[in-house]
Amino acid sequence: MLHWAGAFPPEVTTLFGLGERPYGGLGFVHWGVLAVSLTVALFSLGGLARGRVGHAWVLTLYGEYRGSVRSSGLMWVSPLLLRRRVDVRLRHWRSDPMPAVDAEGTALEAVVLVVWRVRDTARAVLGVANHEAYLREQVEAALARVLSQLPADASAPPAGGGPALELRPTLRNAEAVGDALTKTLAAECAPIGIDVFSAQPTRIEYAPEVAAAMRRRRVAALEAERRDTVLSSVVDAVDDTVQRLTMRGLVEFDDYERKALVRDLTVAFCTARTSGAETP
Repeated sequence: MLHWAGAFPPEVTTLFGLGERPYGGLGFVHWGVLAVSLTVALFSLGGLARGRVGHAWVLTLYGEYRGSVRSSGLMWVSPLLLRRRVDVRLRHWRSDPMPAVDAEGTALEAVVLVVWRVRDTARAVLGVANHEAYLREQVEAALARVLSQLPADASAPPAGGGPALELRPTLRNAEAVGDALTKTLAAECAPIGIDVFSAQPTRIEYAPEVAAAMRRRRVAALEAERRDTVLSSVVDAVDDTVQRLTMRGLVEFDDYERKALVRDLTVAFCTARTSGAETP
């Protein structure tokens, strides 16, 4: 168009081997064609984009969903479409210490490592305001729900004051707690297009305000269990000793002497077991 209007300098026409044309000025038609050409050029260049591996674009036009692009490399997307980039790679998130309570109402603090990925980009971007914030909130809710179903330790007596249950399931079973947490979190995040592959607690501890008290409680329970074990072994040893002496006919006891022997042996065995346990 510029050559046809004669607007090219003679040097340019000579360089490209174009014939010279007299310049008669740019009229309305020339300006119109130049404006349309410039608009088309800018529109074409504005649509060029570079897709990255592990990322996708969610495309919308005036608020209406138009599709998602997961391709990589150079591509052309209409500049009229609003593009929102989404990370679709496998990602992990480690939480800060979050408060929770166990089945007995004891305050806890837990840290969770979550491995997740965006599966449905449209739901993740358009379904909620911020899918990462939604995931963090669901982690906290799922953690509180799962931890409240089991006690923190089996060595501590239950809330009713009963004896400790050694086979009682507790939060120390990291595999079972992780499986329950993963299933709960995956079900909550599925509606917004997020796949949760793993949600494992990396640390479950008593809250600082109750840690010292629970430590003393656990030590007391272990000490009571140890004393009960020592007493049982002492009673068995005394009974075995008295039975052997009587059955072999080495000595004959009346009721008073038997009671005195049992008392002396009990004291001697308890002293030996206690001193032997404390010496190491």
